Amino acid sequence: MDTVAKETLLHSSSKERSLVLWFDEVGITDIPIVGGKNASLGEMIQQLTPKGINVPIGFATTAYAYRYFIEGAGLEEKLRKLFSDLDVEDVKNLRERAKKARSLLLHTPFPKELREAIVKGYQTLCERYNPDTDVAVRSSATAEDLPDASFAGQQESYLNVTGIESVLGACHKCFASIFTDRAISYRHTKGFDHFSVALAVGVQKMVRSDLASSGVMFSIETETGFKDAALISAAYGLGENVVQGSVNPDEYYVFKPTLKENFRPIVDKKLGSKELRMIYDDGSKFTKNVLVPESERGKFALTDDEILQLARWACLIEEHYSTVNDTYTPMDIEWAKDGITNELFVVQARPETVQSQKTENVLRTYRFLKTDQADEKAKSSSSPDILLTGRAIGEAISQGKAHLITDVHKIEQFKAGEILVTDRTDPDWEPIMKRASAIITNQGGRTCHAAIIARELGVPAIVGCGNATKILKNGQEITISCAEGEEGRVYAGLLPFEVEEVPLEDLPRTRTQILMNVGNPSEAFSLSAIPNDGVGLARTEFIIANHIQTHPMALIHHDEINDQYVKAKISEITALYDDKPQYFVEKLAQGIGRIAAAFYPKPVVVRMSDFKSNEYANLLGGRQFEPEEENPMLGWRGAARYYDQGYREAFALECHALKRVRDEMGLTNVIVMIPFCRTPDEGRLVLAEMAKNGLQQGVNDLQVYVMCELPSNVMLADEFAEVFDGFSIGSNDLTQLTLGLDRDSGLVARLFDERSESVKRMVKLAIAAAKKHNRKIGICGQAPSDYPEFAQFLVEQGIDSMSLNPDSVLKTMLEVAKVEQRS
Repeated sequence: MDTVAKETLLHSSSKERSLVLWFDEVGITDIPIVGGKNASLGEMIQQLTPKGINVPIGFATTAYAYRYFIEGAGLEEKLRKLFSDLDVEDVKNLRERAKKARSLLLHTPFPKELREAIVKGYQTLCERYNPDTDVAVRSSATAEDLPDASFAGQQESYLNVTGIESVLGACHKCFASIFTDRAISYRHTKGFDHFSVALAVGVQKMVRSDLASSGVMFSIETETGFKDAALISAAYGLGENVVQGSVNPDEYYVFKPTLKENFRPIVDKKLGSKELRMIYDDGSKFTKNVLVPESERGKFALTDDEILQLARWACLIEEHYSTVNDTYTPMDIEWAKDGITNELFVVQARPETVQSQKTENVLRTYRFLKTDQADEKAKSSSSPDILLTGRAIGEAISQGKAHLITDVHKIEQFKAGEILVTDRTDPDWEPIMKRASAIITNQGGRTCHAAIIARELGVPAIVGCGNATKILKNGQEITISCAEGEEGRVYAGLLPFEVEEVPLEDLPRTRTQILMNVGNPSEAFSLSAIPNDGVGLARTEFIIANHIQTHPMALIHHDEINDQYVKAKISEITALYDDKPQYFVEKLAQGIGRIAAAFYPKPVVVRMSDFKSNEYANLLGGRQFEPEEENPMLGWRGAARYYDQGYREAFALECHALKRVRDEMGLTNVIVMIPFCRTPDEGRLVLAEMAKNGLQQGVNDLQVYVMCELPSNVMLADEFAEVFDGFSIGSNDLTQLTLGLDRDSGLVARLFDERSESVKRMVKLAIAAAKKHNRKIGICGQAPSDYPEFAQFLVEQGIDSMSLNPDSVLKTMLEVAKVEQRS
């Protein structure tokens, strides 16, 4: 470079011709100068630190500095020659060319001016903090973190770098990492020219999360694109383990709309195993992993206050970038907690690049084909045909031959269409991940590398399986399902499945409200995408049986449990809770809260528990507290339990959970429903019991409905209307009790028919009585889904709503629209 050019470089005050810029000198418009990562840090320091978000300071080498290095040493010509026969589909060719390119950069010294600028920046940090200040040295490509292509993770980053020579060495390695195998492959796939992308380096004061915790958060639900939930993951130590998927982190969901109204809507908390902690190394390496003691693994890495603070920051960051970009911009954010000061920090933020790019207005549903009862049994969670489970990424089903690869240097053996099975992935695996029909890993959570890339590629993945590489065999034919909720399942063999696509643009909206029956909270965010008017039946039984698993009275009277095995098992499940009944309250509240959040502000009708005594007895610890009944279907169930001495303490826990959802989470769209209420007086007793436990009908707009499922509910509908705010017809029990049938008996199953004239007359009477008293009335049985003529009958009677199983919603909506058009 000639003397004049060098003088211009050294004395210019222009950003574009600076070698180093401090974060507070740059903003989001400076991506071409310092790369997406550094520009975003500068943007947050300038715009969001005044709003209370902590961001560590630092400086960045510029794209100009990179080009000054490349051009000054004449490297571009050599690199172009090296890449003249590059074939990214040939793993061996890609690996050889990339290695030579990196070597070329590493063996070319930095120009004196660049070296001095980096040294000066680091010395300034040392003056502010202490000699040999610990810094993170991170690559940031100038085309990085654009909404349509995330270059994040393609280049190298180094943590706990101390001392001038180490900082210079890390910066040099970052420059060379622009030619990693994965970066070259990724740029080729995304259509970026290798020489149009420059490399900036951020040098940022470290947050001492090695002494505390760190993780990743998204301001959008990563699997379904549900916009109103923030997902936070957390593990102990430095954040690389979460990003790389080396650990199974804790995961927390927070509902954003009511969070902004100062409620505390943590609607889900899942404890991760968090086996490893990345800490500072005092040897030749910057960091190392150590095992986390069992006692710490069994605790959440964040307090509720910290979860909520991070979620508020996610909202602020999303709002800011959405304003800057003049379009909704969900964000992918890295955070860290300093173990010395106990402060939280945001250390990176970039636009989310998967859900935000989806534009098609098509509802795509994957489901297994139902053939016979044997097939159905094979798909149950207890079936031996389920080989293993983990966290589901995506909502699809895929199948193929498993290919186990545990060494990244053997990825050239992988064939297109196979299912990749490995311990975990990092960016070095990306050249083959795009060829996989699905991905399975032992380690990782929803925000790990494998999960992020699988979403970007549109292939299903199951992460955090624990032992996939031990259970699965090379060449084994398997089916992986991420279409059955949050739990991903790997099945033996190639199971038949179908994909249904429904365009959502031209669906008719009906006068009759079309609601949904929802039991599994983990499916709620996904189900809310189906056109609907809310939830007509949210069953607490699913939450209690699958998420709580324990009889509430066994938690209240834990010290009195006779069976020592059961007692120990309950102690194990509730280890996080000194007050064991609070385990029931928190889990039930989170399950209900997640469903309510998914459909907010639409109504969500939550039915209080309606187990029969034999079903309650099957819960952990239940046998000690349940009677043996000859016919539990007609015995101690529903409302009769709630005010009874033998269960009222447990009902109080259900009330406390509902109160937490409405009062603490702010989800006042929840309507309470009482099942199997035999008389109006019994209804009043239940309402009194609810009020005693903080759920007062009418306070904070609380409505209480009753199930209309007994002939007495119909015959005394006028009196029930004085007690309750609405009715929901339970067609199964109403049919059973009108026709005098045991619906569990196969001997009389042929006689069970909701279309029976006697049942229809009951329904007609109930609807008329509700209308007379200006009470809402709907139906939450399956009959209108199974029988179009029954749906027509209901519309003709003027029913307010139908609540259906999710797979019947669209079909019934179309049928109802036809009936309404004719009437």
